[in-house]
Amino acid sequence: MNKYEHVFIARPDVSPAQVESAIEELKALIEEKGGKVHKTEYWGLRTLAYRMNKNRKGHYGYLDMEAGNEVLDALDYRQRFADDIMRYMTCRVDELNEEPSAVLRKGEDRKRRERR
Repeated sequence: MNKYEHVFIARPDVSPAQVESAIEELKALIEEKGGKVHKTEYWGLRTLAYRMNKNRKGHYGYLDMEAGNEVLDALDYRQRFADDIMRYMTCRVDELNEEPSAVLRKGEDRKRRERR
């Protein structure tokens, strides 16, 4: 099985709890099809670089996984026809990282930085 990172953007009018449940549903789907999820993250409501479907913001979700073709096909099918998902992308990676993603570390770095 290959290693992948999967990111999706949900509409801004859904609640964070709904995005968390969508992440859990995707995790269950991946494990049901024989894949393995290593890490899931909810990045929050973020401003988009450009407008998508007349929206300026979106909820971001992230999954690290090991999966085969059957899992990727099921994931693609599920996300393509989901009303709440605006965009999604799956990228193959050489190695999965166990520490938090760069998006979550960025917020921690700001908190740790000393004020002058």
